[in-house]
Amino acid sequence: MRPLRIAIAQINTSVGDFDGNVKKILGAIDNARAAEADIVTLPELAICGYPPEDLLFKPQFIKANLESLQHIVEKSKGVTVITGFVDSIDGDIYNAAAVISDGELIGTYHKIYLPNYGVFDENRYFRPGNECPVYVINGVGIGINICEDIWYETGPATVQAHAGAEVIINISASPYQVGKGETRAKMIAVRAAANVAIIVYNNLVGGQDELVFDGHSLLFDEHGNQIARGKQFEEDFIIADLDWISVFRTRLYDPRWREEEPPLEELKWHRTKTTISQTPATTPKPPLKSREITPLNPIAEVYQALVLGTRDYIRKNGFEKVIIGLSGGVDSALVATIAVDALGKDNVIGASMPSQFSSAGSITDAQTLTQNLGTKLLNIPIEKPFHAYIEALSETFASVKPDITEENLQARVRGNLLMALSNKFGWLVLTTGNKSEMATGYTTLYGDMAGGFAVIKDVPKTLVYKLAKYRNARANYELIPSPILDKPPSAELRPNQKDSDNLPPYEILDPILTAYVEEDKSVEQIIALGYDKATVRKTVKLVDRSEYKRRQSPPGVKITGRAFGRDRRLPITNLFKE
Repeated sequence: MRPLRIAIAQINTSVGDFDGNVKKILGAIDNARAAEADIVTLPELAICGYPPEDLLFKPQFIKANLESLQHIVEKSKGVTVITGFVDSIDGDIYNAAAVISDGELIGTYHKIYLPNYGVFDENRYFRPGNECPVYVINGVGIGINICEDIWYETGPATVQAHAGAEVIINISASPYQVGKGETRAKMIAVRAAANVAIIVYNNLVGGQDELVFDGHSLLFDEHGNQIARGKQFEEDFIIADLDWISVFRTRLYDPRWREEEPPLEELKWHRTKTTISQTPATTPKPPLKSREITPLNPIAEVYQALVLGTRDYIRKNGFEKVIIGLSGGVDSALVATIAVDALGKDNVIGASMPSQFSSAGSITDAQTLTQNLGTKLLNIPIEKPFHAYIEALSETFASVKPDITEENLQARVRGNLLMALSNKFGWLVLTTGNKSEMATGYTTLYGDMAGGFAVIKDVPKTLVYKLAKYRNARANYELIPSPILDKPPSAELRPNQKDSDNLPPYEILDPILTAYVEEDKSVEQIIALGYDKATVRKTVKLVDRSEYKRRQSPPGVKITGRAFGRDRRLPITNLFKE
């Protein structure tokens, strides 16, 4: 008997791009046929893109998705295809996997566990499934389930394994966050060993608004050993031969598989078995090339997530070029570097907008950075427009002393200039605020927050420095000049200003923000970790009072466990205080 050959198509889809998504799916089917694969898998909701959100309320969207599925069915001769789509039955819709074989839609699987936490709200749209089907393909039992279903210890995979599935295929759209790839791999290994089954995990790749899907598809044998993995943050096509006979033999000697019925009385899902082809393949297939994928380290992962998220947001929304205000600081330097890696140097424009408070070093640092990156730099001093504003307001402001208003006004002049360049030339403005600043409100609404995409919105300041140093190490020279990394952070909106005048040092601030924002720890719990009481209370107050600003900020790449926006949703009008 020959192994079962499977192809895992890790593709980058776009929400609502039915023609483009179908083209990629059909390309994967062609590649699978060329490799003589028996099965080719595609990610969750591959036909319509993930997550479609309230587009699911539009009947025409559902119709276009079903028409696209039919087109794929017609083009699937000679191979079994597993692809995600939206199924519609009697007015209800389901997050579904289509099982297509040799030009015929054989069956569908409806996702059972619908996540409703963090960035997910699938209960808003879908009905849960109640069946755990097994399909016999070339004599091998194949269980199909979707994303969240595989995370449950006694979930659909266990039901399908006990119903005769030697191979479990999970199609997924699991977004990236720091450390999630390793967590997924451990979970899949445990599921494979516990169910004595080969597990094929096909994840989506690409950026969609705030979310980045990292790919990193996985294949584990029945002992929990890794057979193959997909690339991170890029499309990939993984082909593997599955030794399903080994699963059969292992189960013969496993006492858990001698029971007539598994201990699953509490699970009421229907179990079905459909035979597509009973005879195992005997014809020799062409040998496969060996491949070795080394996982990225955590800092490299984050950097690649930011590059992919930035590239896809800009390209999928029809932009070609971006404009970035370059202050000579580390945040704008990192954003510019990411943008060049995402789009190429010819598509990134920097704007230096010095004021009377801008240091000579900051101006020359911005110039050196753009020379290193090979990008264009515009020089637009803000003194004249700033003084024009001051003159216009002089009578109204005559009775009050200068304060933070004049500082913020400088930032708003810069925001106006960047948006003018955007309007005139069609360049998307990339903002440069980091998570530490967004959390504490150390940003200016309609000033440095003005723009279309916030690349490092979810990146704490301490991580900004690590990412900049990582990129320099990768370049093997100071791509981001060392003076930018060495100088004390400053907004340079008044003489001798430093971030530390208003905020705790970032190495203290960031852990407090992590505890409060991402871990929901109380003030007392954070103080108990050893942080100064006054510092904790001040930080929490800053976070709470800045919600209205964050609600008006542009979207940005999510890389942490709890990002502002889709992840952390708090009311602006909120009288609860700790």
